[in-house]
Amino acid sequence: MHLFFLCLILGVSVAVPPQEKRVHHQRDLSDHAHDDVHGFQYDHEAFLGKEEAKTFDQLTPEESKARLGKIVDRIDMNKDGYVSHDELHHWIKHRQRRYIEENVDKHWKDYDQNKDGKIAWIEYKNTTYGSYLDDSSNDLDNKESYQRMLRRDQRRFEAADKDGDGIATREEFTAFLHPEEFDYMKNMVVQETMEDIDKNGDGKISLEEYIGDMYSPEAGEGEPEWVTTERKHFQDARDMNKDGFLDASEVALWILPGDVDHADNEARHLIHETDKDNDGRLSVDEIMEKLDVIKVSTITDYGTLILENHDEL
Repeated sequence: MHLFFLCLILGVSVAVPPQEKRVHHQRDLSDHAHDDVHGFQYDHEAFLGKEEAKTFDQLTPEESKARLGKIVDRIDMNKDGYVSHDELHHWIKHRQRRYIEENVDKHWKDYDQNKDGKIAWIEYKNTTYGSYLDDSSNDLDNKESYQRMLRRDQRRFEAADKDGDGIATREEFTAFLHPEEFDYMKNMVVQETMEDIDKNGDGKISLEEYIGDMYSPEAGEGEPEWVTTERKHFQDARDMNKDGFLDASEVALWILPGDVDHADNEARHLIHETDKDNDGRLSVDEIMEKLDVIKVSTITDYGTLILENHDEL
C-alpha cells in the first residue's frame, strides 16, 4: 500500500512526516512488501527495526556482524546461546511497541505548544498547517488538497478524542497517530483505507483499484508474479461475496484480521529462512550466515535501535 498521505509543500510547518500520516494497514514491521523472491527488505526491517535497518545498510559486513551480535545477545533472554521462536516473537513485539512509543515521543513536544501535557486540536492544526490555508498567494489546487487533509485529520482527531473535549491525552494522541493499534479506531482505519483506494468514489474497491494502489506498470513491462498473486488473493480470498468488489466489511477483514499476529508470523518466517539444522531455534552462526536476510529484517528495527547509546531495550 502507498504510505504517503500528506505531500509537504515548501514553507509549511509540518511536524509529522508524510509517510506517517497514512494509516498503517499492518503492524509496523516494515513498509516493504514481504517478497523474498525480490529481496529481504521486509525481514531486514522486521528484525532490525526501520531506523536501525537504515543504519545497517551503511555498515561494512564486519561492522554489521559486530552490531548484529550485540542484538542477538539481547534477544537471547535465557542466555543459552540460541534464539528461540518465543524469544524472537517477544523481541519483535517489543521493538514494535518501542517504535510506537518513540514515534509519539518524537512528535509530542512539537505539538504540545503550551507544555500542559495534552495536545489540543488547535495546537495540532497550527503546528501542522500553520498559516498556509489563510495565505491567498498559495496555489488554489494545493490549498484545496490541504483543506481535504485538514478535514480528514480533524475527523480522525475527533474519533481518537474519546471524551470529546477537543484535547488529546497521550493515549488519545497515540490513537490518532496509530489508529490501527486501538479497537475503537478500527472503523476509522477502514474508512480511510476505502477513501484512499476507491478512486471513483462509488463506495467499493474494484480489482483494478486494489492492484493500482500497490503497483503502477511501466511501458512494456510484464506483470510481476507478486501482482498476479495479489489478483488471485483478491478474487479467492478478499472478495468474500464474489461480486467483484471489496466493500467496507471485506476491507476490514483484509487490513485488520483480528486473529493474525504479524510478529509471530515474521518470527516463524525468519526461523524457517535461517534455521540451517532445522532444530527450531537459531544459533549465532546461523544468524550470521543469513546476514542478507536478517540485515533486512524487523529484529533490527522498530524504533531507533542505537546500540552504542542504549542500555535498556
